[in-house]
Amino acid sequence: MLALPAWLSALAGAAVVVGLRLLVLPLLDPKLWQWRALLLGSAMLLAWRYMIWRFTDTVAPLGWTADALFSWGFAILEALTVLSSTFAFLILSRVKERSLEADRHRDWWKPGPAPQVDIFIATYNEQLEVLERTIVGAKAIGYPALRIFILDDGRRDWLRAACERHGVGYLIRPDNAHAKAGNINHALRLRAGDPDAPDFIAVLDADFVPHIDFVERVLALFHAHDVGLVQTPQHFFNPDPIQHNLGISSAYPDEQRHFFDNVEPSRDAWGIAVCCGTSSMVRVRAVEAIGGFPTESVTEDFLLTLRLSENGWRTVYLNEPLTEGLAPEGLQEYIVQRGRWCLGMMQIVRNVYSPFGDNRLGFRQRLSIFDSLLYWSTTFPFRLASLICPLLYWWGGVTVVNASVTDILVYYLPYYLAVMIVLNWLSKGLFIAILNDVAQLVAAWPITRAVALGLLTPGPHKFSVTAKGGDRTKVVVQWPLMMPFLLLFALTVGGLIVPLTSDFIFNHTTAAGDGMAIVMFWTIYNLFVLLVAIAACIEKPRPNRPQRQIVEPVTLLMAGQEQRGWLVNLGVGGARVSGVSDLQPGMTGVLRLPIIGDIEARIIAPTQDGYRIGFAPTAEQRDRIIARLHTASAAPGTNQGNIALMIRELARALTR
Repeated sequence: MLALPAWLSALAGAAVVVGLRLLVLPLLDPKLWQWRALLLGSAMLLAWRYMIWRFTDTVAPLGWTADALFSWGFAILEALTVLSSTFAFLILSRVKERSLEADRHRDWWKPGPAPQVDIFIATYNEQLEVLERTIVGAKAIGYPALRIFILDDGRRDWLRAACERHGVGYLIRPDNAHAKAGNINHALRLRAGDPDAPDFIAVLDADFVPHIDFVERVLALFHAHDVGLVQTPQHFFNPDPIQHNLGISSAYPDEQRHFFDNVEPSRDAWGIAVCCGTSSMVRVRAVEAIGGFPTESVTEDFLLTLRLSENGWRTVYLNEPLTEGLAPEGLQEYIVQRGRWCLGMMQIVRNVYSPFGDNRLGFRQRLSIFDSLLYWSTTFPFRLASLICPLLYWWGGVTVVNASVTDILVYYLPYYLAVMIVLNWLSKGLFIAILNDVAQLVAAWPITRAVALGLLTPGPHKFSVTAKGGDRTKVVVQWPLMMPFLLLFALTVGGLIVPLTSDFIFNHTTAAGDGMAIVMFWTIYNLFVLLVAIAACIEKPRPNRPQRQIVEPVTLLMAGQEQRGWLVNLGVGGARVSGVSDLQPGMTGVLRLPIIGDIEARIIAPTQDGYRIGFAPTAEQRDRIIARLHTASAAPGTNQGNIALMIRELARALTR
């Protein structure tokens, strides 16, 4: 009887994992904690089995050598990422959904009067087009005891006039102390003295539009008197820079979907849901009890959760699409935003709530802080190290992982497959190899720098507000962001080519045996990651006024003829209509839209099945269009991954 090759026998563990995925996982309910705990726990057992093997069989002997320094350093960093994953998987083992609770307690205050709710829209430098969406959306909310206030830290006269036109409050302050938190605190103090002082405050960023049922649904969870804050997810009506620049927005969700759709409901199950700033509502009495919104960190939202918890108030999470916002449109803004989040977390750990410090936080909140600390301080440095380690081998002969192909198949492959399969089972396919690495890589260096800055220096630290809006109609190559990836790509390609022409390097690579095969695979994988990261740095044009897909019958009156067709896309400045014909660019007439009314329209250009149409709605029609586009109770964008479609879209983007 012929013996199987060693590498084929080594695939047995991976085959078991894949078999379970195909045969068992489709039968299990990912909402049940028993299955979640079993599968996540099994994945972590494989992870720690892998790490034990890493430290016992793959690192260089201890000593003052380059091999020892880099192999032990990388293994320790990898172990810390596995530790971070362990805490994350522990949190993910439970999940809580509160929609039924919100249904049961919809009008908990009756027969008394409805609580007074204020919506605070904090703004600094956003354009009217961005703010107008949010104002119109807030005005569309049907809650009876509601007031809307724009908190303008930019002190702009044109915004004051716009607020008067829309009939909403406008508040400014003499300085910009403590940024957004200071702005909200100033408004709270002003409103506290009014006869209709609020019982609850909903906080919206300038670019987040509330849906019509936002206040009603969120307010329902305040039936419990110890709930101090309710957070809802952030959804985005435009693709983030990675989705857009790679052309994969219909197949790959925005980078924050996993946190809001999976992590926050799990944190809520453990009692450690966190405030994320916008799209939240807070009980005024709870905020007053802690002295207002905290100002010791640039991420006042996470700190607010901790301060409330320390004083006996709970933060809960309602996982319903009740707002939708504008994701950062440029890669630089995307990176700045994440760097600020990281810096704020490090400020909290260093200056306010160390997970090991002397404070009144409970064990679960300390675990929450430690989990966040590990995530920011290990995930992104590890991504950088994973690119650099193969270069140490090709250019310096340093072996970071000394292992055979068979052992990699036995220890690493089952662990990797188990983690990816379980996470995708929980998240509806949000984890796709290479793309997840790219999403981390583009911000890896700024975040690593922010970790060091926040932990090692006392501050104060400057930060930038994420810019939104502006002209995005041109191709922009982000050379400062791309250059490090180009350099790493060149060094990686050179590492593959130089051994063919250099006897010195060729000798040390051929002597490595199986180790060279591992580094070769690692190198090729890195090349794909870097190639996609480079492509992500080329910013493609975006329309200044993005349109949304809305399919419904419409009537077009042009040149004395009435034609019936179908509305395909709708925006505040134009639309796309199919099913009409015999029209020429420049022709003018009327587009009759349901709910909106008759709008003067002009043919812009033909499409494959109709025409692009521009129009100039009246102020009232413009408000109706904005409300139609952004206030319906539905989640915009893509909420699950489609790997086959993603591969096609990515291949198309990379070959254009």
